[in-house]
Amino acid sequence: MYLYLNGDIVHQSEAVISPFDHGYLYGMGVFETFRTYDGHPFLLKDHLNRLSLGLKELNIEADLDEERIRWTISELLKKNDLKDAYCRFNVSGGPGEIGLKTTPYEEPTVILFQKELPPSAPLKEKEGVVLKLRRNTPETGERLKSHHYLNNMAAKRELGAAVDKEGIFLTKEGFLCEGITSNLFWVKDGRLYTPSVETGLLNGITRQFILALADRLNIPVQVGMFEKVDMLEADEVFFTNSVQEIIPVNKMDSLRLPGRHGKYVGLFHEQYTKYTRHLNSIQEMKRGG
Repeated sequence: MYLYLNGDIVHQSEAVISPFDHGYLYGMGVFETFRTYDGHPFLLKDHLNRLSLGLKELNIEADLDEERIRWTISELLKKNDLKDAYCRFNVSGGPGEIGLKTTPYEEPTVILFQKELPPSAPLKEKEGVVLKLRRNTPETGERLKSHHYLNNMAAKRELGAAVDKEGIFLTKEGFLCEGITSNLFWVKDGRLYTPSVETGLLNGITRQFILALADRLNIPVQVGMFEKVDMLEADEVFFTNSVQEIIPVNKMDSLRLPGRHGKYVGLFHEQYTKYTRHLNSIQEMKRGG
């Protein structure tokens, strides 16, 4: 595979970064994962906006010119002979002296990775498993999509390698938070529920998109602090992320759920697929795009 690295498109075998990069030494970096549909990077503007906020929090200065990034995505797709691709846009602080830095990072390392997506399997079901490991608190006021992934890695080790399961984090206080690599939703009596960002979850772009879809469809939403027992009374449960889209849950503890056959899962998936090949931002949808 080819990737973009600091202005150049190079083969992965030729890509190198400095051992003094503060993304490696101190985890000073943020990233976004998204996917393309027939070459279109879905909700790219929202991903870049969140990336920009993370860079500001980490004091990293980087040029996030949207049109240039779109061009780079397109060129990489051609080079990798792909149309539907997993993309990861990664920005770290770049090389520096050993030691904690307080001044801005002005020479970041910028990488855009792509890889082929597995064959399309819409609405692939998973089992929801509540983890023993608790969600750690964010390093800053709101969780960044940063290089600090040990909590997620440890949770994945607890869950195991099974691809048909997703772990569910509770906060240290026992409130529902999010999945290991996803956000969490459930439906009860026609109302959509999801944990609040105050739980320390990552405010996923797909999470935000589903909430906007619910508003567009006049589905009532409740965002808040919930306990496990609240979810165990659900009619439907699903996860979301930008690569796997909507992931229906077919069972959790002793609870059996409709999974891909759920009414609301089906509705959200139907609406989701209407936008993937042209939408650039959630605001664009709200304006009628």
